Amino acid sequence: MRFPPRRSRHSRFLAFSCLILAAAVARLGAQAPADRWPQFRGSAPLTGTSSASLPDTLKVLWTYEAGEAIESSAAIADGVVYVGAQPGELHAVNLADGKARWRYKAAAEGIGESSPAVAGGLVYFGDLGATLHAVDIATGKAAWTFKTGGEIKSSPVVVGDRVLIGSYDSHLYAIGAKDGKLVWKVQTEGYVHATPAVVNGVAYIAGCDEILRAIRVADGKELFAVSSGAYTGASPVIADGRAYYGTYENEVLAVDLKTHKIVWRYRDKQRNFPFYSSAAVAGGRVIVGGRDKLVHAIDMKTGRAAWTFTTRARVDSSPVVAGNRAYVGSNDGKLYVLDTASGKSVFEFEAGAPLSASPAVASGRLVIGSQDGKLFCLG
Repeated sequence: MRFPPRRSRHSRFLAFSCLILAAAVARLGAQAPADRWPQFRGSAPLTGTSSASLPDTLKVLWTYEAGEAIESSAAIADGVVYVGAQPGELHAVNLADGKARWRYKAAAEGIGESSPAVAGGLVYFGDLGATLHAVDIATGKAAWTFKTGGEIKSSPVVVGDRVLIGSYDSHLYAIGAKDGKLVWKVQTEGYVHATPAVVNGVAYIAGCDEILRAIRVADGKELFAVSSGAYTGASPVIADGRAYYGTYENEVLAVDLKTHKIVWRYRDKQRNFPFYSSAAVAGGRVIVGGRDKLVHAIDMKTGRAAWTFTTRARVDSSPVVAGNRAYVGSNDGKLYVLDTASGKSVFEFEAGAPLSASPAVASGRLVIGSQDGKLFCLG
């Protein structure tokens, strides 16, 4: 009997190197690129991470007045910042100098937490009047609109030739990115408040019906569902075959996407408050804000606390990680920059009003809006 030849040390080393490279490429694909933050949480898996570098000490480069409260988190693409404000206007602002390029008027009901997504020459966002808008980035004029049956607080995610977005009419929608026509819709048992995370052609949505659903982007087929046991306002982040998200039962969950089982539940031992913030994952940790006024870092494998950092108000802002720093706003009016290893504050910026929106990071700059209508750019 002839046995296959043993692989040489060189070939084994080459195979191992290829595996390391593939893993690195996968991690980079989950990050937002250094010069763009094209959607809520930066990328389709909603990891909340960027390959950009920011100065150790931030300073205000410009401030833009949007008029009223900004709950929408900004998107940044090709040197332009896009952000929605309560009066129902989407603003396009130069990243370099903070000067307005155009304003687009949406619903009189306003724009809530739906954050813009930029792709293919269009910027997409939802409003509280139940409409998904696609706006030409060159002209600031509508390319098309699509009406749902309820207000939209979910943020759009562009996947190939379609846009995914949730609505308070209890549906997740897939809409043609170019023509605004319905491709499919999936009904859930509650408001679809959260933003879908998308990995390998599957959208994962946690919702007000207490269920994490996996839905195939190609045809809208539900692949599986996992009971969270609690109402969920946060969007899931997908990393290393797991979904991580917080609930209104004061827990953060880790769900294995192969076994469809909850791997661990994290709960602070001393405080019991909901998690509304969407998590970031980096360096083996889940970093998330809580309504207990804390920023929590949780070991991804064990579900145990690595550290907590105390602010003076609830933290609904979703953290962004760039390098070894986590950037997060608090309703106490401060932007905190935390060392991801220790949880210690290395820089704080006083905005003067609650920061419930989340940071956007690109090209060495950080952009965040406040509840008094100011958009700050720091770098």
